[in-house]
Formats: sequence, C-alpha cells, structure tokens
Amino acid sequence: MRKSRGKGMTGAIRRWGGRLLLTVVGAWLAGLVVFAFLPVPFSAVMVERQIGAWLKGNFSYIAHQDWVSMDDIAPAMALAVIAAEDQKFPQHWGFDVAAIESALDHNERGGSVRGASTISQQTAKNLFLWDGRSWVRKGLEAVLTAGMEVAWTKRRILTVYLNIAEFGPGIFGVEEAAQRYFNRPAKRLTRSQAALLAAVLPNPIRYQAKNPSGYVLRRQQWILRQMDQLGGEQYLQANKL
Repeated sequence: MRKSRGKGMTGAIRRWGGRLLLTVVGAWLAGLVVFAFLPVPFSAVMVERQIGAWLKGNFSYIAHQDWVSMDDIAPAMALAVIAAEDQKFPQHWGFDVAAIESALDHNERGGSVRGASTISQQTAKNLFLWDGRSWVRKGLEAVLTAGMEVAWTKRRILTVYLNIAEFGPGIFGVEEAAQRYFNRPAKRLTRSQAALLAAVLPNPIRYQAKNPSGYVLRRQQWILRQMDQLGGEQYLQANKL
C-alpha cells in the first residue's frame, strides 16, 4: 500500500514537473517571438534583483527601466558597448569561438576567471535566465542565444541589450542610466559618457559611473580608442546597426 502511494506521489511530481517545464519553454518561445517586435517590459535579472532586495528587507530598492528604440539611443552608445563587450558582434552567430577558447585556456592556468559571453549571450541570459555559472544555466543560455540569433536581427538584439543591461543598483537600460547619471536622454549621450557607461558593464554593482574609480576611467579611455579603431559611427552603418 505504501509503495503504491509512493509511486503515485512520484508520478504526480513528474507530471507537475513536466507541465512546469513545458510552461517555461513555452514562455521562452513566446518571448522570442513577441520581443522581436514589442518593447521588453522587464527582464529575468530585474525580477531576480527585485526579489533579492525584498528578501533582504530592502524595500526601498526598485528596479527602474525606461524602454527606448534604437533611434532614441545615441550611436556612440551602441558603438561603445560593441567596442567594450563584443567586437565581433556583427559577424558571429551568437558565439565567439576564439574568445571562448582563449577564456578556457586562461581559466585553466588559474587566477581570475575570465568570461567570453557575446552581446547575444548576455541578452539571452539577462532577459530569460538567472545569474550564476552553472552548466545548466550555460546550456540553456546557449539554446536561447541560438534561437535569438535565428529569430531576431542583430539590430534588435542590440536594442534589447541596451534596454535591459544593468548599469548600477536598480538602474536598467541606457535611458534610465543616462537620465540618472548625466541628466539627459540616451539620444544625447556623448562619446565620453557612452564609453563610461560601457566601462561599468562587466560588474555594474562593483564599478560605478557616478564616481568612477581609476580602473573604470582607464577602461573608458581604452573603449574610446577601440571605438575609433572600429571606424566610428560608419561601423554601425556598414553593419546595419
């Protein structure tokens, strides 16, 4: 009798687990279709940050985001994040194989862990998944990245990325960051301001655009040089970004 109950409970758990999995997968597929055209109201990382703050008793934390189209973002900002995060963005299909191999080789030698996520991968992770370095999350990220590269244009991926990227505690998206740090819309960001925002992206909780450290300022100058080497705004036009 007990064995029958145990089997029944196990079967119920499996059924509910299967339904939950199908629901999540369906939501991801729907998101890939819908967000190819419509603004993204919030991301998984925004939800994670908000819930995390509440669980810590921080009820003053509010995740802010203000969606804007690519036409309302200064070209310098788009160029800055490509120069800083993923210079092969227009060419690859979601993954920079050479960068991944270089990162794996670096990490095997020890020391600080180096990542090799492209803008596409970061967009998939920020929009649909959670923080962390587990193989499960990385596997899901790879699948979602591939789907995104098929369903979206590069310009759309970049637009969503700029609108959901984290630029500081509770600050998501370039419009919110521009207003908060420089008191101006994203469309009016200067090259220097764009490079400063891009400089904090590796760790927007540790690095600050408001009171930048020496490291952030040095990274800002490096990004500005990379923007010039890429060819400036003509680079965006040539790659239909």
